Amino acid sequence: MMQLSPNGKSYLMIPVMIFSSAHYSAPQSIETQYFKDVTGSHLPIDANAHILDVALADVNGDGHLDAILAVEKAPNRLYLNDGTGKFNWKKDVFLAASYDTEHVCIGDFDNDGYLDAIFVAEDDRNHEFYLGNGDGTFRNVSDRLPAKSEANGLDIGDVNGDGLLDIIVGNTGLTPQSFLWLNNPQKPGHFIDYTKEGLPALRLETQSVKLVDLNNDGIVDLITGNEVPPNRLFFNDGKGHFTEQSERLELKVPLHTREVLTFDANGDQHPDILFLNLTSNGGAFEKDPTARLLINDGKGNFKDETAKRIPKQEYSTYAGAVVDFNHDGHPDLILSAIKTPPFEAMQVQALQNDGKGNFKLVTKQVIPGVTVGRSWGIAVGDVNGDGIADLFIGQWGTQARLLLGK
Repeated sequence: MMQLSPNGKSYLMIPVMIFSSAHYSAPQSIETQYFKDVTGSHLPIDANAHILDVALADVNGDGHLDAILAVEKAPNRLYLNDGTGKFNWKKDVFLAASYDTEHVCIGDFDNDGYLDAIFVAEDDRNHEFYLGNGDGTFRNVSDRLPAKSEANGLDIGDVNGDGLLDIIVGNTGLTPQSFLWLNNPQKPGHFIDYTKEGLPALRLETQSVKLVDLNNDGIVDLITGNEVPPNRLFFNDGKGHFTEQSERLELKVPLHTREVLTFDANGDQHPDILFLNLTSNGGAFEKDPTARLLINDGKGNFKDETAKRIPKQEYSTYAGAVVDFNHDGHPDLILSAIKTPPFEAMQVQALQNDGKGNFKLVTKQVIPGVTVGRSWGIAVGDVNGDGIADLFIGQWGTQARLLLGK
């Protein structure tokens, strides 16, 4: 209602609502010292999408990192970056099919100077392969892939030293033998199934594969993170023949691993291994999900030093990323987080490295409070051209999120 003020002017009486703490909570923060969550203004809004993996790459030649999304039970997506970190969904780029896609990798497989894309799917076994035209368009050449499988792991690298990108696929299901596909030097961008020649015949329920030189011989080796223990390590002879070396992995507890990360945690110039794990895949609490950090002795032997280096966790981690978010020259960690049971959305987690490979939980100081969801694949890259790494976070049935680094 209207009232008169002491100076004779009218003013509006507005009722004041008093809320108890039981019924009111402050708005969640969108910014910390290290990151600003710009999801609402920079990403297409689709809170129902199951974005399981993200790759950042410039696919249209404009100098800006675009986002290629592996989407479960829907067509895969391309989000084009306008150069400021704002992404627009370019539709109808990939096959209009709703496959059970799990992972994506980007690389120039046919050596034409343009980036290509490979996606792998799980339940329906429909993998996709596209050659890039350099302008943000792709042509479907999925028939070049040698086999179908229930795939969960994917990585690419030159395993035989011929300068061409090869493919490792980690499989689950009835025939969980991983695949090794060599790029054909006579026809780059076509593949030869080299599984029998290159990989031991092991039935591994694999969720993550990683190609990286672990013994300092200049040749990429292979780590598999498995949902059924144990995880495995294989050394490469340089010609694409892998020999199991799993006695080099100290595995103190049984793990349900979903992603393998490798990075120099303690600054000794040797790559260490981090296994990211689940309690279970959405079911009861079955296994310790704490990320396990294995330190390299410089000769390719890995000792589990988790107890003194990594905080214990109770949440499941489907993915993670290595990024120096505090700019001190030491790699820090970003971990996806889902409370399992009951498969409940959580805030993305941050662990800070002291420079010697000891990590402490600093989520509240680093991750904006609004950055919550069932987080999955995480990609790192400078999407707005300020020279600082940003985070693109895929999510399962919750809105994908973009955090600009500060």
